[in-house]
Amino acid sequence: MNYELKSLLDREAARVNTPAFIAADPVQFPRRFSALRDIEIVALLSATIAWGNRKMICNNCEKILAIMGNEPAHFVMNQDYESLPDEQNLHRTFFARNFKYLLRGLHRIYRNHSSLDEFAMAHHVGASEEPAWRLVELMQHELAQANGGTSDSRCLPTNLKTTALKRVNMALRWLVRDDGIVDMGVWHAIKPSQLFIPLDVHVGDTARQLGLTTRRANDKRTVLEITHLLRQLRPSDPIAYDFALFGYSMH
Repeated sequence: MNYELKSLLDREAARVNTPAFIAADPVQFPRRFSALRDIEIVALLSATIAWGNRKMICNNCEKILAIMGNEPAHFVMNQDYESLPDEQNLHRTFFARNFKYLLRGLHRIYRNHSSLDEFAMAHHVGASEEPAWRLVELMQHELAQANGGTSDSRCLPTNLKTTALKRVNMALRWLVRDDGIVDMGVWHAIKPSQLFIPLDVHVGDTARQLGLTTRRANDKRTVLEITHLLRQLRPSDPIAYDFALFGYSMH
């Protein structure tokens, strides 16, 4: 184990993983709710549009919550989304048609399960070696069933062999990690030790700079490689280091 690297990452994680982090980050949106379905829906939506400028992401999360009347589960279960015009733009290349696709799938899941966490438990997602990818595979099936058999990679990636699954891994960090600071720790289907690094350009560049990977692509293999090393440094909670990798690149 590289103690120098570990102490650097521990220090950076502690610096960034504080309540002050919440206000400028999309994690603020699911944190506004206390009912599990509301938290899950908002976590998924906030993570789904989490690409690009953080300020713009947060503004558009606000816009989406307003469309839902700030009652996400109610909006989904009443199928209020069906009245939205398909071409309404919600975030960059994410439109109301994509939003409706995702919410139809969630409506279908919630008709049969009390929560997405319970859906994941019912399908033994935690028994998988790659729980995040297994969860997406199962959700893709439900979304397709709710949308006449079609797929929509704007909502969930379809290339599960290669995708880094950045946005879902970020939503899972919020839902699963339970240190009581930024992340919410409301899920039981997956343990913090089973999470994977949400790999974006910043995190990938920092990981290369620190020698956590030599791979150039920000793909699934790179996620597995970086996460494998982080698990050696902190086996029970490797993705605490997401804060470190994010914060280090912001110096």
